[in-house]
Amino acid sequence: MSTSGFSLFLAVLHLMGFLFPLRVSAIRKDIGFLEERSCRTTVQGRYLISDDEGNVCDVLSLESRTRCCPWKGERFSCHGCNLLSQCCNSYEFCVSCCLNPSRTLLEKVVKVKVAKPATAGTYKSVFDFCAGRCRHNSESVVHENAYHSEFHHCFSLTSNASGANLTQVETRLLGIDVIVGSQGDSCDAVCKSRGQLCVMNKLSLLNQCDVMKRYMTCKGSCLASAGADQPAEVVEDAPRDLYPGACLYTRTQSMLSCDGSHQHTRRLCPCA
Repeated sequence: MSTSGFSLFLAVLHLMGFLFPLRVSAIRKDIGFLEERSCRTTVQGRYLISDDEGNVCDVLSLESRTRCCPWKGERFSCHGCNLLSQCCNSYEFCVSCCLNPSRTLLEKVVKVKVAKPATAGTYKSVFDFCAGRCRHNSESVVHENAYHSEFHHCFSLTSNASGANLTQVETRLLGIDVIVGSQGDSCDAVCKSRGQLCVMNKLSLLNQCDVMKRYMTCKGSCLASAGADQPAEVVEDAPRDLYPGACLYTRTQSMLSCDGSHQHTRRLCPCA
């Protein structure tokens, strides 16, 4: 083959290699795949569902594969909720509203006991907290068989210390008559005299200094005490060692009682 012919042959091979490059197989490492959604949901409602992303939807529109509500509508919706009391008239919207990071912080809820006994565990996530707190509880009912308000799904944390939010307390006392009793009377007697009954599960709301000062003079003093007659105010003519005029609250919630009384105190009573 002549030199010119060989050069032409090489040129053709080069051209073919350029037009038809060898196929190389390789794994692309820079391509990411979107992780499929997967949600936890409430199971209490018959018609509505709330997922752990803060969405509310009807049961039939729940995505069967992901168990999530469709991405539409308002996230963290507080429809039918009273934001002052943090109570709602719907369980699912209560959960959705509670899941808003601006209202419920993870570092706070993981410290909250699931139940009152010391052996109870704590909530593992904000969703666990909201789903648990929004269920009916003893504070939602009057006489154990009726709701005291249509807003009976609440996610707020009750404070037992002086300085609690009075607006929230008053909202949770809707439908309750707060009565200052006569000296020596129990709350059972105070409420009965009005044709009502003492609402035991509301005593803890009244067992706070700021609340007692709204209904009693307290003479500038609010003292921790121990007795079944609290919350109460010591009458003016009581012996000096009993702190006449002072208001008394108990740190032991189990001592709260509708039938407790003391000859030198006037009780603050929840009647309905």
